[in-house]
Amino acid sequence: MVLITCHSIQNQQKSFDSSLKMAFIKPVFAVLLSLSCIISLSNAQGLTLDYYKKTCPNVEDIVKRETARIMAAAPTLAAPLLRLHFHDCFVRGCDGSVLINSTTNNRAERDSPPNLTLRGFGSIDRVKSAVEKECPATVSCADILALVARDAVSILNGPFWPVPLGRRDGRVSNASEALANIPAPTFNITRLKTSFASKGLNTKDLVVLSGSHTIGTSHCSSFSNRLYNFTGRGDSDPSLDPNYASRLRSKCRRGDTTTLAEMDPGSFKTFDQGYYTNVAKRRGLFTSDSSLLADTETRTYVRSHVFSQGLSTFLQDFADSMVKMGKIEVLTGSQGEIRKRCGFIN
Repeated sequence: MVLITCHSIQNQQKSFDSSLKMAFIKPVFAVLLSLSCIISLSNAQGLTLDYYKKTCPNVEDIVKRETARIMAAAPTLAAPLLRLHFHDCFVRGCDGSVLINSTTNNRAERDSPPNLTLRGFGSIDRVKSAVEKECPATVSCADILALVARDAVSILNGPFWPVPLGRRDGRVSNASEALANIPAPTFNITRLKTSFASKGLNTKDLVVLSGSHTIGTSHCSSFSNRLYNFTGRGDSDPSLDPNYASRLRSKCRRGDTTTLAEMDPGSFKTFDQGYYTNVAKRRGLFTSDSSLLADTETRTYVRSHVFSQGLSTFLQDFADSMVKMGKIEVLTGSQGEIRKRCGFIN
């Protein structure tokens, strides 16, 4: 099944308007746009907090227990697990397609350039196995991924949000779609806003979800373009604080693809608003981080959360945006399937 988003139909309308200039087409697209929004909303409404009440009543307890064990052994996995959920939702919606393995006939999302540094697949498999023992062929990998992301963040003093359940697993995973849909760390504010809007997320969601960079690390290769010869004159990105750029160069040599840098130096294992303090000081690691200062709404949000101000507001905002993100183009009802193993289509 091909899911049509409101954004894609709007793009089609603009294309037809400019090429055909035919007035009678506009009402047709207006109807299609309304129908697509209704379909998308209907799917999201198919999710409920008590979806597994009768079929797997202990699912959240099982996921929470296994996630806690994983985090106790590897607390730095919280950010990768959260990132897995994000990358999943931005391609074909939150359908677990990022978890599917490539085959000889298909290069899957997880092997697309934006996903080559993803981690945590084994953790999701571990949780899925625990759930399968108690509730065989009942709980989707997409739901498990959404729950694990929430629980991992919560363990690092982040917010705890309700996760509506009932997602079905997709049967399609294509590397080219990941490349086309996942916002890159090199995006400027215009491209970021366009990317998020295409998924039904607004500018506030953009700046709030960017706050997830308060935990975790990144490979030097994701931001080294900002450190060396940025404008062709052997310089660094002028939007970076010079002292911060110097520290990053001392850590990341030219061509370094293995070294990791903390995204929120000093507190990258704690979910707090320190990320916004860094961005305000021009110490955002990625171009996409620095870009938050280039828009009035995002800049205002960043500055309002500097230092110790507004932590509770940020945590609540993050929880709200995560619930919203977790409903992107979900499959429900008879759509998709319940995968027995997350890496393989049934």
